[in-house]
Amino acid sequence: MEMKTALRGLGLAAALAVAGALPATQADAAERSFRMATAWSGGPLMEIGAQAFADNVARLSGGRLEVEVFPGGTLGPALKVSETVQQGVADMGHTWPGYDWGADPTAVLFGGYAGSFDTERMLHWLYRGGGVELWEEWRRDRFQLVGMPLFVRTAEAFLHSRKPVSTLEDLKGLKLRTAGAWLGISEQMGAAPVTMPGGEVYTALERGTIDATEWGTLYENISPGFHRVTRYVIIPGIHQPTAPFELVVNPGVWDELSDQDRDIIREAAFITTMNSWLTIGQEDAKALEFFQGEGNEIIELAPEVQYRAHELGQAWADEQAQDNEWFARVLQNQREFAELWKGANRYRNVQTRD
Repeated sequence: MEMKTALRGLGLAAALAVAGALPATQADAAERSFRMATAWSGGPLMEIGAQAFADNVARLSGGRLEVEVFPGGTLGPALKVSETVQQGVADMGHTWPGYDWGADPTAVLFGGYAGSFDTERMLHWLYRGGGVELWEEWRRDRFQLVGMPLFVRTAEAFLHSRKPVSTLEDLKGLKLRTAGAWLGISEQMGAAPVTMPGGEVYTALERGTIDATEWGTLYENISPGFHRVTRYVIIPGIHQPTAPFELVVNPGVWDELSDQDRDIIREAAFITTMNSWLTIGQEDAKALEFFQGEGNEIIELAPEVQYRAHELGQAWADEQAQDNEWFARVLQNQREFAELWKGANRYRNVQTRD
């Protein structure tokens, strides 16, 4: 436990150095390969998410453990990675928990929604507030899977849009691609939402099948090229203030692993998650200038839209908690955490001039 705690307090280079000091018995342990299904065809979710995790597993295990990463749709439907892993077609998978909201809306409490706190608070809740333990217990109980965070976003861009969007009036009838709880919440705000895998979004925008899409953060949205077929970048991402992604593992595979190998997988997931947050945060800072240079217009949502989205997100959560014990349990835990942190802005925010 002391080794585990120490690793989670270190950076990537330091963690790998500690891993190199593991007992010599690791070198004699069994080799193992895993097939990982993903929901992604490429981009940062693959490069600094799934593939980075595979690389970290290999390094931390001294090459004994190998994760072969498959693009979305190769082993199973991109939006049904958890089912692909449940069925044993893949040993593990990289997905967003919110894709499973139809089976249990509790998924969006782990994956983020319009009522979530920001990523800094989410990371603290997960790793210091008991969130990771709740996550694993929930996945086991409701889906017969082992689950844990793997990759996390900063706040997303609200939309890449063919039409200007700023007010509640602008949202009325807007055909937008989204997923999770925002499907229902955005509809309450007047939009006409649909869902589809990420690989289909560009073509849908290009053909005008949809007017707009949310997908990832400003930086993550560069590689799909949405800016080439839309004119407007709408910020901030009120629908998704944070977005933790997930490693799911088949329980039969997990139970066969030694405690040491389970720890390696957990630490690789943690290191990858923290590194993704730092990388995306840094690259987001550069992305607005990129989009402006590409001829996109940046529009900030009116306060009325931001307030209304959060209000509806909280109301949606209250409604789900009424008849879902897991949802109620996780929501209460998150709100207790939020209460603890409610004064954080007083001692964290320092007034400066831009």
